[in-house]
Amino acid sequence: PVAGLRVGIKDGKFEAFLSNSDYDTGELDLVVAGTEHGVMMVEAGASEVSEETVAEAIEWAYKAMQPAIKIQQELVKKVGITEQVFELDLPNEDVQKEVNEWVEGKFGDNIRAAYPERNDLVNALRTQFHESLAEKYGEEVYKELKTEYDEAFTLALHKDVRAGILADGVRPDGRKLTEIRPLSSQVGLLPRVHGSSIFTRGMTQALNIVTLAPLSYSQIVDTMEKDHERRYMHHYNAPGYTVGEVRRLGSPGRREIGHGYLAERALTAVLPSEEDFPYAIRSVTEIMSQNGSTSMAATCSSCLALMDAGVPLKRPVSGIAMGLMLEGDTPYILSDIADAEDFAGDMDFKVTGTEKGITALQMDMKVHGLPPKILADALTQAKAGRAYILEHMLTTISAPNKELSPYAPRVESMHINPDKIRDVIGKGGETINKIIAETGADIDIKDDGTVFIASPDKASIDATRKWIESLTEEPEVGKIYEGTVVKLMDFGAFVNIMPGTDGMVHVSEMADTRVEHPSDVVKEGDKVKVLLVAIDDRGRLNLSMKKAK
Repeated sequence: PVAGLRVGIKDGKFEAFLSNSDYDTGELDLVVAGTEHGVMMVEAGASEVSEETVAEAIEWAYKAMQPAIKIQQELVKKVGITEQVFELDLPNEDVQKEVNEWVEGKFGDNIRAAYPERNDLVNALRTQFHESLAEKYGEEVYKELKTEYDEAFTLALHKDVRAGILADGVRPDGRKLTEIRPLSSQVGLLPRVHGSSIFTRGMTQALNIVTLAPLSYSQIVDTMEKDHERRYMHHYNAPGYTVGEVRRLGSPGRREIGHGYLAERALTAVLPSEEDFPYAIRSVTEIMSQNGSTSMAATCSSCLALMDAGVPLKRPVSGIAMGLMLEGDTPYILSDIADAEDFAGDMDFKVTGTEKGITALQMDMKVHGLPPKILADALTQAKAGRAYILEHMLTTISAPNKELSPYAPRVESMHINPDKIRDVIGKGGETINKIIAETGADIDIKDDGTVFIASPDKASIDATRKWIESLTEEPEVGKIYEGTVVKLMDFGAFVNIMPGTDGMVHVSEMADTRVEHPSDVVKEGDKVKVLLVAIDDRGRLNLSMKKAK
């Protein structure tokens, strides 16, 4: 039986069964699944939480879920379930033995080569293997046997990978257990986009493009659990050519969606607030070549591209994929695993974070559970690997660019009285659409009265701001306005000082000398300067022309 538990931190303590808001605003959102023997799966988002805290949380969850496992076991006894017998679909033992002997005779130190040389060696040996058996059994007979022998060859290859690590501490490409593949990276390689980078680790290469837009471009997410706006989006693509295959191009599959979301979660904790950086952000990773750990390459490349785009991240994030070979009770933890080690190994444990702590985790297990102690050791080893990768990234770009791309929209904010929002929008959106059409700026208004104005042109932003201010400005006593005379009376003139707001200039306030009739001084349509002298208890504005000079 398997049980799972979702854990957060509240008031400094680990707790399960919290509300969605507690997980969203808390520093840790951790899901752990396991059996009575160990942990099977881990997934988490975190706000730079230390490795020690995450390890304690995993152990706390593992212990806390045991009652759920015991009650399942009790139910099995009461119902009287009989476990079904199954057989693994493996090649015939004689076939496997024959293939193992052939592989052991051909493999050796010559196969411990860096990628892609190792791939070339393996492919050449596979071809030689099939040719020798086709010659032994005859072409026609071997057509029926080839699939089973090919599966046996792959299993023998996995066995060799494990043997090299367990016996000699040497990985398929000759690396030590904690060694990271060669790194290289670059930013700003696509000058027309708002931010770009390329990150290469061994044969895995990720190109990332960042686009900035007004907050109105945020994605609206409506689910059974909650409704919210997704301001930061990370999308991941890995076409067939990245592994040397021909595949039909189509919509992203579950793997692509999952990898994209993991890399998105890795950076969410370090994004600036909307107030500090009022943009919707889309980050797209295009995998160019892959040999393991592409989601972590996507994390690193997206971080570099965000910094290149001028997004003021709290701290840069790096990511690493950890592996494991378990021999009895002895664990062999591998840093930065490649494909061969993933296929032949017992664990794929992805860790992202800053120098301060972890931001995301994802772990899959291929054995029947691991004790939390091994996972704690893997987190500690991953911390050193992440630090090494981050050090490289900072040699490429040490801090977010101070200036945005000249092609990125500029976004400025202002605040208006929420009661005035209807004045900016107008009937059926007439007013706001007119402002957008005439200034060319995008306008996004929040319910609290915060207005975001976006445009690549500063003059457009200034014109929009001035227009909105004129629609929403509150009359201020002591301020001089330039208004328009809209109506003459025997005792004075009404002057419009802002849209929808008129005040009265009494005849005694029109000039320093006596005025017999207002028409002697002004006429309707005249532009005049007036001082707002007072606002009475009924909200009427008293203006003065002679005091505005």
